[in-house]
Amino acid sequence: MSVLTRDEAQTRAGLLDVHRYTIELDLTTGDETFDSRTLIRFSARAHGDTFVEVKPAELRSVTLDGQPLDPEALDGNRLPLKNLTAGEHELRVHAHMRYSRTGEGMHRFTDPTDGETYVYTQLFMEDVQRVFAAFDQPDLKAVFELSVQAPEGWTVLANGVTEHTGDGLWKAAATPLISTYLVAVAAGPWHSVRAEHRGLPFGLHCRRSLAPYLDTDADELLDVTRACFDRYHEKFDEPYPFDSYDQAFVPEFNAGAMENPGLVTFRDEFVYRSAVTDTERQTRAMVVAHEMAHMWFGDLVTLKWWDDIWLNESFAEYMGYQTLTEATRFTDTWTDFGVNRKAWGYDADQRPSTHPVAPEAVDDTAAALLNFDGISYAKGASALRQLVAWLGEKDFLAGINTHFARHKFGNATLADFIDSLAGATERDVHAWADAWLRTTGVDTLTPSIAPGENGTCALTVDRTGSRPHRIAAGLYDRDLGDDGGQLVLRERLHLDLPQTGARPIGKRPALLLLNDGDLSYAKVRFDPESFETIRKDLSGLPEPLTRAVVWNALRDAVRDGELAPAAYLETARAHLPLETDLAIAQGVLAFASTYITDRYVTPEERPAALATLSELCRDLIRRTEDGDNPGLRLIAVRHRIDVAAHPDTIAAWLADGTVPGGPELDPELRWRVLGRLAVLGATDEAAIAAELERDPSATGLEGAARCRAALPDPEAKARAWESMFGSDDLSNYLFTATAQGFWQPEQADLVGAYVPRYYTDAVDLADRRGPAIAEAAGRWAFPADAVDPENLRLGQECLRDAAPIPALRRKLVDQLDDLARALRVRRDQEV
Repeated sequence: MSVLTRDEAQTRAGLLDVHRYTIELDLTTGDETFDSRTLIRFSARAHGDTFVEVKPAELRSVTLDGQPLDPEALDGNRLPLKNLTAGEHELRVHAHMRYSRTGEGMHRFTDPTDGETYVYTQLFMEDVQRVFAAFDQPDLKAVFELSVQAPEGWTVLANGVTEHTGDGLWKAAATPLISTYLVAVAAGPWHSVRAEHRGLPFGLHCRRSLAPYLDTDADELLDVTRACFDRYHEKFDEPYPFDSYDQAFVPEFNAGAMENPGLVTFRDEFVYRSAVTDTERQTRAMVVAHEMAHMWFGDLVTLKWWDDIWLNESFAEYMGYQTLTEATRFTDTWTDFGVNRKAWGYDADQRPSTHPVAPEAVDDTAAALLNFDGISYAKGASALRQLVAWLGEKDFLAGINTHFARHKFGNATLADFIDSLAGATERDVHAWADAWLRTTGVDTLTPSIAPGENGTCALTVDRTGSRPHRIAAGLYDRDLGDDGGQLVLRERLHLDLPQTGARPIGKRPALLLLNDGDLSYAKVRFDPESFETIRKDLSGLPEPLTRAVVWNALRDAVRDGELAPAAYLETARAHLPLETDLAIAQGVLAFASTYITDRYVTPEERPAALATLSELCRDLIRRTEDGDNPGLRLIAVRHRIDVAAHPDTIAAWLADGTVPGGPELDPELRWRVLGRLAVLGATDEAAIAAELERDPSATGLEGAARCRAALPDPEAKARAWESMFGSDDLSNYLFTATAQGFWQPEQADLVGAYVPRYYTDAVDLADRRGPAIAEAAGRWAFPADAVDPENLRLGQECLRDAAPIPALRRKLVDQLDDLARALRVRRDQEV
């Protein structure tokens, strides 16, 4: 099917004004398809030709101004509209549309727990065409009137308040002007918790089988929602622009959430069935805050074309973390951002697929889809945080409010945004934007401390890169008291880089840390004495955000081949048992287990690395026996399971249903243990089936698929491969679960023959099933643990010769770059 190019979108926007869509959906016509009727009222500014997009299972009829058009004229997803005259027009399209099982378009899901069925839309980029006919580009905003015929007992949610008029028919209030990709429907026998705030109806919705879990957390979710809503009204002059605020937690959702105005959809893993840490609750709250920020930046004011997607995502990412810190009990969100989200941005920005935060040209929708990555989210949010540090929050918000006032219910570009900011300050925002938003890569900042007279020192900072940075340099001295190992902040120096001249810093500190406070986006290095202090006394740093900057620097050094993976593990072994911040503990253990033990060390070194992590987790478990930090204990238990080299201990936990001293094994932990036992060959199909009978939920089905694919048995591997690549029956979530189980470092010999098969089979699968499954195949089904030159060669050959679709190509480029980096890290340790 044709993708929409920027030039085509500009031409169509120059020809048409779209006024109103009247959409009728009938969800009672069967399990495979639904009925879609669309009336589009639009006007043409001149005589001309154009097209409307639709991706039907069957196009039943089309009329333009009362005259029938030939449905056979549909070319892929484009229906030509020839010889339009200047003036008003009405287009009617009747089609049967196919339900999706990949999270695109109208996704249909039947809950295995109780047999109830739910549908919801995800219309991002160009998937509105899977639900109704549309002039599908963000700058052709319109009013949408929606009615839905649904089975009896269902509730229909939409962008506006919905009313049940009887006999299963629901009508939604007409929207203000919004873009096509923001239209939303969610229908099914929802369990709902409703409230009112500032005169608006608020709602939380989930599957009935998750009702008790949503009820448990409803107060927390509504408290966060209300707090963020009120804080945004303090920041923004424009009031919330829609008539209600519903948050629906939907099954098998591909993203974290989607900012549909008035009806935000979230992945329903955020309705917690099992124990979670407070950092995970904070992450959920941040997603709530992020999506609410989009109501203004993204929904009220929308990008004109997809080259400015960062304006949506970077703004919401920055504002979500900042507002959560200001308005809720989650006051330390920037530590989690620094450890987890920022690492995502740093990694993406060092790959061949990197791009500017604000790329100058995104030629079509296929290319635009590839930019939803760590650069558009984490790097862009980091750039905005640096902008606020440089500009000042008062001027930043003044510029934002000017932007909303100028462009509300319309579309805007980067140039519009920068002009709005420039009007609020005398600083050269345009030059800042060129340096930060139009460039690629990560700057590296390295300190040099030179001795001076009378025991004083001076600091110079070498900057590899071209961006200006406003940062703090933390000077830390050792505490000479009884505790020992503690570091005390002497001073934070504020630096503007590039630096002019050396900066006096007094006596030499034990540690000098650049970018202390994490206000800029750059890799930092240590002078030799500071590095020794870090290795000895990292856990003695008083603030978690400071420790997060240090851990990120160590992570970068490992990835760049400047720090041996074993040295990172030794540092973690020494200092993580003393860590109190959950985000840091989780981030360090995740990097150590996912990258170091599985990729960066050789197979011969892996048992020792696993043993180190296992001992570290045991230390954390022992330290938390008194119950004072259940979140840290849960993190330690999870990772102890994941790095188990022998089945005895975790098998005993599963048999007893508990970890000695707690926690009890809830469904998530039971499936985690069973998955690791499957990898180790210490369970079988009967045990998996018994566990699925115990937990016949959607996550239970995923757990069983993951375990079955992980069994070290040739027949099990063959079945898993066939289900992923030989059949199109798996939903997006079951595909991912199967892929997660298939490749295991312990089973390299068993699955080695599948490495070359992956490249041919993944290309064919992506061609058949489209971008969502292609992304999953590239992310989860890729043989990342096969760290050898032959795997790299095969992948490069695939990119060169096999023509994978863009979504798969991008994932392969990134995976192969990570694979090449792992090979370099191993090679560097051999020298």
